[in-house]
Amino acid sequence: MHDLAIFYEHPAWFTPLFAALDARGVDYVRIGIDGHRFDPAGSLPPARVVLSRLAMSSFLRSPDHAIYYSHALFAHWRAKGARVINGADALAVDSNKARQLALMAALGLAVPATRVVHRPIDTVPAAAELRFPIVVKANVGGSGAGIMRYDSAEELAAAVAENFLPKSIDGVLLVQEYVPAEHGRITRIETLAGKYLYALDISGGGGFDLCPADACLADGKPIEMVKADPAPELIDAAERIARAAGLDVGGIEVMIDARDGSARFYDINALSNFVARPLDVLGWDPHEKLVDYLVGEIAKVK
Repeated sequence: MHDLAIFYEHPAWFTPLFAALDARGVDYVRIGIDGHRFDPAGSLPPARVVLSRLAMSSFLRSPDHAIYYSHALFAHWRAKGARVINGADALAVDSNKARQLALMAALGLAVPATRVVHRPIDTVPAAAELRFPIVVKANVGGSGAGIMRYDSAEELAAAVAENFLPKSIDGVLLVQEYVPAEHGRITRIETLAGKYLYALDISGGGGFDLCPADACLADGKPIEMVKADPAPELIDAAERIARAAGLDVGGIEVMIDARDGSARFYDINALSNFVARPLDVLGWDPHEKLVDYLVGEIAKVK
């Protein structure tokens, strides 16, 4: 049995991770998600430690995504004795924005005012309880997918009548007050093993696609990002979120509400392929820290 398996979907995002593992001589195997199958009555894990690199945005690249498949797979591997990093528990949170908001609110943190519905027609009465403009979000999203803004109740009602709403692959929608981010900027706080790793300030000009990976673009242009130094209370909050979500590695996103100056947490992302050009942006490569962590997890189970 291998020491480590990388279960991944995107063909290009993890080249730096593979290079870092190769450089350290780690015994690992790459497992592409496409075409994967398992026997729930058998199928031993592929390695002692499995790292999930499953992206919620995978449904944008293929209708045959593995988001729901992986829930069962990760639970099976765990039951067979594997240490699954960002496994079934983290995936359950990562693939459910409504659950993310409930988790963060339960920690006493501010989140955007939101109503969760399971029928498009219910977005109209839900929005009546909020301030316009509002956004309607897919419960399962990635890279800003499935988010639309409506500036009035009439505009939203017309969209419902014309079936012009986002669609979520699980049928659940979030109706949420649009939060004007201070300076048009959000902060993504990356964590590893429940601890702060680094943070980025990301500017998207009011757009919703604020993914820091090479392949993620806003309006066809690379998004702007710089190294950030969040306030200690934001770092503490992000660490508490990561631990409560069972997140081994991943990002927590927060923005400062320009209306009242409050920090509003709004997203938990278990797919963290780290910032593009890390040496230019951060001055160091976080993949080295990730490999240190993986080597430590392997040592615990051998």
